[in-house]
Amino acid sequence: MSSNGIAQGTVAEGFEPVREAFEATLAQERAGHSAQLAAYVDGRRVVDLWGGPEITGESLTGVFSSSKGAAHLVVALLVQDGTLDLDEEVRHYWPEFGSAGKEHVTLRDLLAHRAGVVGVEGGFPLKELADDRLIAERLAGLRPFWRPGTAFGYHALVIGALTGEVVRRATGQTLQEVYEARIRAPYGLDFYLGLPEEQEHRWLSTQPMDPTPEQKRELAQGVVGPDSLQGIAFNAGDPQFANGIQSMPNFREVRAGGQASAGGVASARGLAGMYAAAISEVDGKAPLLTPETAARFAEVHSFGPDLALGGMTHAFGLGFAATSVDYPFLGARSFGHGGAAGSQAFADPSVGLAFGYNRRRFAYPGGAAPEAGVLAKVVRDCVVRG
Repeated sequence: MSSNGIAQGTVAEGFEPVREAFEATLAQERAGHSAQLAAYVDGRRVVDLWGGPEITGESLTGVFSSSKGAAHLVVALLVQDGTLDLDEEVRHYWPEFGSAGKEHVTLRDLLAHRAGVVGVEGGFPLKELADDRLIAERLAGLRPFWRPGTAFGYHALVIGALTGEVVRRATGQTLQEVYEARIRAPYGLDFYLGLPEEQEHRWLSTQPMDPTPEQKRELAQGVVGPDSLQGIAFNAGDPQFANGIQSMPNFREVRAGGQASAGGVASARGLAGMYAAAISEVDGKAPLLTPETAARFAEVHSFGPDLALGGMTHAFGLGFAATSVDYPFLGARSFGHGGAAGSQAFADPSVGLAFGYNRRRFAYPGGAAPEAGVLAKVVRDCVVRG
C-alpha cells in the first residue's frame, strides 16, 4: 500500500503511461485518498494498480451504482437465453406491478428508467432499503410520478429491485443468486452482490466526501426538498439517510444483502473483470454476451433531461449507462455504470477493453469521479496505439 502518490501493482508493456497518470491522480487528490485501477484487453489483464492509505489490490469497497452493471448483466443474459422478453409488459412476469397507471410498462421501459417509480414519499427505512424484495413490494402498487414512457428519470436506489423482481418471478431465483451462479463464481470475480461474512476482513469502509469550503457552499445551495422528485429518488425523506447516502454500504445488512441498485462490493479487479467476461474470452471461457446482445443493451434508449436529477442531461441504454455519451473517446457501443463514491466500470467492445476504477472516499460532487474519465482515456489510448 502507498500514501505518497506512488502506485503499487503492475502494468503490461505499452501501458506505462497509465501508471504515470494514476500516480498523478494520487498526488493531486487530497490527503487520505485511496484508489484502485484495473483494465483488461481481449480478456487479458493489462493494468492492475492501487495506491493510498490502507488499500491493497484485494481491498473491497462499496461501489454504489456500479452495482447496476452486475444486476443488468444478469438481465442481458436472461434476454439472450429467451427467458425474458424486452417488449413484454412487466405485469406478464409480475402481475402486482400492473396497476395504478403502470399496466403497459414493458421490461424495456423499466430498464431505460422510463417507468416513473423512483421511490416512495417519506423514504425507505434502512431495513427496506437494504432488501430488494421489500422495495419491490412497496413499489408494486405505486402510482408513477410521470406517465410511463413519456420521460425518464434515474431510478437510483430502486431499479435493481424492480428488475430483480422480474428476474425472480421469471426464474424462481433472486437476481443475486443468478449473478452468483452464472457470473461471479465461474469467473472468481471480486465483485459481490451479497458479501459473504468470510470476506469481511477485506472490506474498507466508505469515507464521506471531503469538500473544500467552496464546494461546501455549492452543496448547500443544491439541497433539495425531501418530498421533491429528486428527494424521493434519493431517499431524502428518511431521517437516517437524509444526508447520509454516502454511508449506505457501511451497514453490514446492505453489504450482506447485495442490494442490486447500490449495495455491491468490489475491487477494481472485480469491476474490470466482470466487463471483460461480458465481451471477451477469459481463461478459456467464452464471452457471456454475444456481440448482438451487447449491442442491444448498449443502444441509447433515454437521452436528455433526467427528471430525477433536476433536469441534468443523462443517457441510458438498457440497465447500463450509455458510457460513450459521457466519454466521447470511447466506442459508440460502450456500456457500463459509474457509482456515487467515484467508481467507474465499462466495456468498450470496439477495442476489446474492460475498465474498472474504484475509490474509497466520495468524489465531489458525487457519481463517477472526474479522474476516472482521465484515466479511461489514457488506458484506451494505450490500447489503440498497440
